[in-house]
Amino acid sequence: MQDTSYVPFTEEMKKDYTILVPNMLPTHFKLMINIFKTHGYNMKLLETTGPHIAETGLKYVHNDTCYPAIVVVGQFMDALFSGKYDTDKTALIMFQTGGGCRASNYISIIRKALKKANLEHIPVISINFSGLEKHSGFQLNASMIHSLMYAVFYADLIMSLVNQVSPYEIERGAANKLAEKWTDILGKELGKSQRVKYRQVKKNYKKIIDDFSAIPITNDKKIKVGVVGEIFVKYSPLANNQLEEFLVNEGAEVIMPGLIDFCLYVTYNSIIDYKLYGKNKLSSFIWYVAYRFLCKKKNYIIKLLQESNRFEPWTPFEKITTISKDIISVAVKMGEGWLLTAEMMELAENGCSNIVCTQPFGCLPNHICGKGMMKSIKELKPDINIVAIDYDAGASRVNQENRLKLMLANAKKNNK
Repeated sequence: MQDTSYVPFTEEMKKDYTILVPNMLPTHFKLMINIFKTHGYNMKLLETTGPHIAETGLKYVHNDTCYPAIVVVGQFMDALFSGKYDTDKTALIMFQTGGGCRASNYISIIRKALKKANLEHIPVISINFSGLEKHSGFQLNASMIHSLMYAVFYADLIMSLVNQVSPYEIERGAANKLAEKWTDILGKELGKSQRVKYRQVKKNYKKIIDDFSAIPITNDKKIKVGVVGEIFVKYSPLANNQLEEFLVNEGAEVIMPGLIDFCLYVTYNSIIDYKLYGKNKLSSFIWYVAYRFLCKKKNYIIKLLQESNRFEPWTPFEKITTISKDIISVAVKMGEGWLLTAEMMELAENGCSNIVCTQPFGCLPNHICGKGMMKSIKELKPDINIVAIDYDAGASRVNQENRLKLMLANAKKNNK
């Protein structure tokens, strides 16, 4: 049923409206925004940070609302009241998967917040593949989806390489500088044409890996720490209080699963819906074709990383789908579902026994598939060192960091 507060984003709005984008993955979203600009959309990534964002969000949503929703609403409202944007020529955008929790409900939460602020005339655009909402002035076509896919692969590769280089770099900040350079290069390339050529993409992959390989590093041994959890809190520096930066400063190497794995997870779930529940066979076949296509693209990057002899390659998603089958079913797919458990098992099997599980306070899917599965994982992997960190507007950053320091202390003790 259509949201009664729905305000359409029309074709006329496309000409002179600014679309504000909440910040979850800075590199990923910067590349994606350039693709949308190619197709005529004026987008602005919000990079504001600080405790005032959550405080602003709490003014417009109930304090029992999921923490990522509070942060997203806070970032939107902070921007709208900053005076930088004409609120009569501004729209908001939110990515949705069509599943439970934040994947479907955030649009309504944002609209309620706008109404409370007397800004209900501002359109809120939903990007989804589930037919949740449609806007005549904003439509995804095959060219855009194709380009967005490569933006995700590019950004995942850059994120992985930064995490593998920055803890060991001799020149402080060299990896992040190179990441910014490549984000700028790729953004201009993706923003130049509506057609992405895979031949050029493969050349770029190789150049990126070569450039990061050339950064001088030390021979130090660092504690490897994997980060899993609810997708927004896991990735967003704003939501997780700069978690990656904190871990690196504490002498750790961070391992962060890529966004493409979540995309593959959503795709795979659409395939098994037919196997488990007998849903549309034709739709399942289309999703299967998309799944095999994405797996092939990911496996090519894995091959390049293996050939580099410098970087740890990713795990093929075909293996990730089976890695946790003994303790959780692939039918468990609310929120991050079985993928969250699988990511922890994947990290443990690849030699990363120290894991931070990030979760919004009270997030039911994450408490079941993350915190709830820790006992079963520890029975299979007795040496694993997992800490679950709750993130909430009222949570103490000092307490979070103290718990992380304790986990790192245990990691160093176990390492010795």
